[in-house]
Amino acid sequence: MSEEQAIRVAPLLKAIADPVRLRLMSMVLSHEGGEACVCDLTPAFDLSQPTISHHLKILHEAGLLDREKRGVWVYYQAKPAAMEAMMGLFSTTTAGAC
Repeated sequence: MSEEQAIRVAPLLKAIADPVRLRLMSMVLSHEGGEACVCDLTPAFDLSQPTISHHLKILHEAGLLDREKRGVWVYYQAKPAAMEAMMGLFSTTTAGAC
């Protein structure tokens, strides 16, 4: 892995290093249509809606999620470029592992 790749991917890894944020990413990615509203995600956690929104904001600011406001709700979906960077990280490290 190059230094440039490491610099680009490290903030993404830092953002998902929290168990709640990791679960949120998984839930958004697996949700129907690849997008989810805060109202869809909150019931899965023993956390308040503002806390879930805070975690989603961190994922958005890290560049992992796009968001779109529709009425009073905000819908999130994974950014394809961020997902490619994450997948590239794992394929690069496993390719030279032997």
